[in-house]
Amino acid sequence: MQIHLIATGTRMPAWVEQGYAEYARRMPPECRLSLHEITAGKRGKNADIARLIEEEGRRMLAAIPKNTQVIAMDVTGRAWSTEQLAQQLSGWMQSGQDIALLVGGPEGLSTECRKRGQPGWSLSPLTLPHPLVRIVIAEQLYRASSILKNHPYHK
Repeated sequence: MQIHLIATGTRMPAWVEQGYAEYARRMPPECRLSLHEITAGKRGKNADIARLIEEEGRRMLAAIPKNTQVIAMDVTGRAWSTEQLAQQLSGWMQSGQDIALLVGGPEGLSTECRKRGQPGWSLSPLTLPHPLVRIVIAEQLYRASSILKNHPYHK
């Protein structure tokens, strides 16, 4: 199974790239994690933010591989404990279907992305910086996979 992390934003700070890469590298071969970066629209003083979000959303939807279950990372989504995420991961792996996780930019996901990515997944009711979300997702997926393998990382 492949998990596609489709995230808005390119040219992340080194600490984001290093943190994400560390946990993505640790994922087991039967559950690979890959990052697909979507170019963010140019934000400026007079930018039409609604239009930018919709354009980013179209690019995200176009990046989703065929026959992939889509999950929107959204504050209104379901909040899972780490153990519940491990159960979700186990179910995804048993289904044999690839997964796409959609991470929006600073203002979040487009309406179309949220609709396509149902059910949604919420990491927290807090607003997290979108670069940090990449690391949190990768770490939590690795933690969930370690639970499934009875690895001591979760302890």
